[in-house]
Amino acid sequence: MPENVFAPWNDPAEKPLIQFKNVTKRFGDFTAVDDLSIDIYEKEFFALLGPSGCGKTTMMRMLAGFEKPTSGTILLDGKDISPIPPNKRSVNMMFQSYALFPHLTVYDNIAFGLKRSDMPKDQIDDRVQKMLKLVQIEKFAKRKPEQISGGQRQRVALARALAKAPKLLLLDEPLSALDKKLRQDTQFELMDIQEKTGTTFVIVTHDQEEAMTVASRVAVMNFGKLIQVDTPTQIYEAPNSTYVADFIGDVNIITGHAVGVNQTETIGSNDTETVSITWAEGQQPIIATTAQPTLTGKVSFVIRPEKLNITAERPSDASNAFQGKVLDIAYLGNLSTYHVEMPDGQIIKAQATNARRRANRAFTWEDEVWLSWTDTAGVVIAE
Repeated sequence: MPENVFAPWNDPAEKPLIQFKNVTKRFGDFTAVDDLSIDIYEKEFFALLGPSGCGKTTMMRMLAGFEKPTSGTILLDGKDISPIPPNKRSVNMMFQSYALFPHLTVYDNIAFGLKRSDMPKDQIDDRVQKMLKLVQIEKFAKRKPEQISGGQRQRVALARALAKAPKLLLLDEPLSALDKKLRQDTQFELMDIQEKTGTTFVIVTHDQEEAMTVASRVAVMNFGKLIQVDTPTQIYEAPNSTYVADFIGDVNIITGHAVGVNQTETIGSNDTETVSITWAEGQQPIIATTAQPTLTGKVSFVIRPEKLNITAERPSDASNAFQGKVLDIAYLGNLSTYHVEMPDGQIIKAQATNARRRANRAFTWEDEVWLSWTDTAGVVIAE
């Protein structure tokens, strides 16, 4: 593995900082977390991603000590943390509401936990000043929370959470109260702070873009189970299910029947097989490649809108080319998304970059267009 690639989960010699071992958490008859096992490593920025009620916040609350597992074990640095109360764990939590003390200044909010710790009093000021500098709010040190903006309050909460140098920092929807532009800027600042401090961050979010931006790995959850745990690139480019594909970003999912055509090639270190997918009456089959050997039967073909080309004429060299009619157009400034209706009534989305500044689009409503893509552009998922 190259030295500059951070991927401790691929190194058998690395020991996880956090281990969930067959953890289940029930609230009465409701199972919030269902027999879950996962390893999280030191210095990771790990994202728990999923819809409301999927179990991600319950996982975080168990790490913080606010809930105990119904069964199973949670280890931190190899030690079972279940018997350890929240205030004795080397874990800190930054709440969605920030939970700042309104009567204390920014400085005193950050110093609050340090004054109640065993840190010598003469070291507290130096630590607070370092935290103020880290999150770039030195000039607001004497203000009260109500006198600063939402983005600045978020920085105070982060500085307070990091002040005691926890091994693990838990962030519960930390940016949800910020407007979109500020949220995007703050994502990069969070990544920078996490890298500077070397603290392991675990973030709970339902915002796919946020998880994909900040995280070293993303755990996609549903109904208390982990559906896929992988790097953002793998989650996006190689989803293991239609649920993950549909949850992350925009996607076309075409159902059909696959037949292997016994044509193999090696891509990287993987052998791939070419499959032919019948999907609509009167249409040519979709030609795709898959790493799954002799894949046959019902499948879903998953392809992202940006992987499709949209042209007025049929391309001569495309593995897959199908004609349809432009039904709708979403103009998003940097790109346009075309909703193209196929002869069988199915809608396929294709994106085109708006590389030039122009008043007229290349295509408009009701235009006949061709959609084309390569045999490696999509992912074939067995049903």
